[in-house]
Amino acid sequence: MDYSISSAVRAPAATLAPRWTVAKVGSAVLALVCLFYLLNDWYERQFAAIQTPNATQDQANAQSAVVVDDLIESQGLPVRLKIPRMDVDAAVQYVGVTADGAMAVPNNIVDVGWFDLGPRPGEIGSAVIAGHFNGQKGEAGVFTNLRQVQTGDIVYVEDEQGVSTAFVVRENRIYTAGYADAVFSQHDRAHLNLVTCDGVWDTTTHSYTKRLVVFADKIP
Repeated sequence: MDYSISSAVRAPAATLAPRWTVAKVGSAVLALVCLFYLLNDWYERQFAAIQTPNATQDQANAQSAVVVDDLIESQGLPVRLKIPRMDVDAAVQYVGVTADGAMAVPNNIVDVGWFDLGPRPGEIGSAVIAGHFNGQKGEAGVFTNLRQVQTGDIVYVEDEQGVSTAFVVRENRIYTAGYADAVFSQHDRAHLNLVTCDGVWDTTTHSYTKRLVVFADKIP
C-alpha cells in the first residue's frame, strides 16, 4: 500500500487520476482494518465482562475455603463434656482403637473418651465421645443417665482454650453392638455423637448387647 502512494507522487500528470483511485482504495482498506481491530477489541472487552462474575465467584469460593480451613484448624482439643440435663461435667480422655479394631474406652467410669482418630468436636464430620454406663461393681458411670437426654437438649464441649462449642440433640438410637456407619461416618456438617452401653449383660462376651447413641449437631 505504501508503494502505490509513492508511485502516484512521482507519476506523470496523465496517470494521476488512476493512481489516486488506488490510493483511495488503499485508504478504504486501511479504514476497514482499523474498524476490524476496534470491533475485535470491543468484543474481547464484552467477553471479559461476561467472564468476570465467574472469575470473581471462583476467587470468593477460594477465599471461603481458606476461611473454613482456618476455622477447622483453630478448633481446639476437647477437655470437658458438659450435659446440663444429666448434671454431667466430665473430663475428656483421648482414645483410639483396641487390638480387635473396636473403639477404645476411657480407663475409669467418671471420664469420657473422645475418639481422636476422627474429627474434633465442632469440626465437619462425626466426633464421637463414649462413656461407661456403670463400673465393674455396678456403680454408676458417667453415662448412666444418658437415656434422659431428650431431643432439643444442649450439650457443650469445652476445649483447652476455654472455648465452649454447643450442640443440640437431634435423636437417640439403640444399636446392636458393632460398627454403625451413622455414628462415625457422617460428613455433611459438624456432629457430636455420644455412646454408651445398653441392653443386657452378656456373660459370654462380658459386654452389654446394645449401644445407646445420642446424636447432636453443632449450633451455628
